[in-house]
Amino acid sequence: MKQLALLLTALLATNLTYAQSELTLKTRTYRQQHERQLLDEFMGLLALPNVVYDTVGIQKTADYVAAMLKRRGIEPQRLDGKTNGVPPAIYGEVIVPGATKTVVFYAHYDGQPVNPNQWADGLKPFEPTLYSASLDAGGQAIQLPKAGTSIDPNWRIYGRSTSDDKAGVFAILAAYEAMVKLNIKPTANLKFFFEGEEEAGSTHLNEILERHKDKLKSDLWIICDGPVHQTGRKQVLFGVRGDVNLELKVFASKRPLHSGHYGNWAPNPAMMLARLLTSMKDDDGNVLIKGFYDDVTPLTDLEKQALAKIPPVDEQLKKELGFTVAEGGGKPLADLLMRPSLNINGFASANVGKLAANVIPTSATAALDLRLVLGNDAKRQVQKVIDHVVAQGYYVTQQESITDDERAKYPRIARIVAKSGYNAQRTRMDLPIAQTVVKAVQSTVSGDIVLQPSLGGSLPLYLFDQILKTPTITVPIANHDNNQHAENENLRLQNLWDGLETYVALMRL
Repeated sequence: MKQLALLLTALLATNLTYAQSELTLKTRTYRQQHERQLLDEFMGLLALPNVVYDTVGIQKTADYVAAMLKRRGIEPQRLDGKTNGVPPAIYGEVIVPGATKTVVFYAHYDGQPVNPNQWADGLKPFEPTLYSASLDAGGQAIQLPKAGTSIDPNWRIYGRSTSDDKAGVFAILAAYEAMVKLNIKPTANLKFFFEGEEEAGSTHLNEILERHKDKLKSDLWIICDGPVHQTGRKQVLFGVRGDVNLELKVFASKRPLHSGHYGNWAPNPAMMLARLLTSMKDDDGNVLIKGFYDDVTPLTDLEKQALAKIPPVDEQLKKELGFTVAEGGGKPLADLLMRPSLNINGFASANVGKLAANVIPTSATAALDLRLVLGNDAKRQVQKVIDHVVAQGYYVTQQESITDDERAKYPRIARIVAKSGYNAQRTRMDLPIAQTVVKAVQSTVSGDIVLQPSLGGSLPLYLFDQILKTPTITVPIANHDNNQHAENENLRLQNLWDGLETYVALMRL
């Protein structure tokens, strides 16, 4: 173990020149000869509506993923939990004679909700469209070229889940197919697990893992989700943040009031909520809620070394995103991702734009997103927020409606409802199998890869630790500017091709 730690330390401390493996070069040649066929299958997957709450669309997507497994000679299985009507996990396995290790490859086939009216003109979430470049770079819609015609790797596909996370599903299965076609044998037993409820918080994933413990036994889960580093380098992530969402609503008058007749007298809930929210963070973005950072598990020495080695991207991103001063008091983005966060996802009170009226609204609502790091507990972190709101003079309830008695008794009333959430997870960087993953990914490129203690985003990976007692490592493939969870989601083709090479290497651990 000490030798492995020293090896990782050396990798983190030096800039090395690497040679791409023969396996990677073979995979690239295969891909170049089959690009059009690969894109046809991927486009078919993208055309299926997969919003997590659309039961019909989710089932059609699950069926498509199962058919993808079947076409590759893998018998698909539907893994359900105990709750009826929940999207199934689609599962398949390849058992390799003589293999001593088993690796499970994970991605999710469900996607975030969409508002088509927010997408750029000409784009529809479930009509995947090829563009000559990103919209920000002036890209134009183009037709998919005929088979055998050159395909520019900088072209992008626009559509919901192009990057999060149908790209992951496709890259994993395309990598296995490439191995079969190239007559390359896996060195470990391979299992494939595609979840259908991740964007709803993986509420029933624990049921699936508990019910199918024996089937899902393995030495490692490799997670394909999230973006590569902002520099474009491939990265290996040893953990993820947890996540829990809150809805915070404050109440004022029982009916909307004329702002002329009642302004300066009737309480304005939008102003009340704005003041309440500003009490939660200072101008540098530090959360002011009591105890918010108290239970954070410190980084290990190896994790600190990895963090220090991550290429700085702050100035690049500020220019790209169009702002000059970031939160965090000057700390780099990579460091800030190791802290718990509080974000306002949305704020609503009455109407704006052409629908704006001269009224004092009856209520104001904010959607809050708490990202958790190792040591935080989702329920405990939510309670800290509730305690803070109470300390600001609010009576807090979870009930949908407010009674007249409550209105008469309490001058400030807030409703706080926590949605399902989960805790953070982190795998030790010095595990032998973790180092094997690092070497596999490094073998696909000639420059350094990035090693991060944790992804800034969230996945329910603590469940694999808790239920299956199995480590997880995340190897993402999407471009960093993919607009995941938002309008105009996209995937750069080169990232898809790089993902194919990465996952072939990982299947040859």
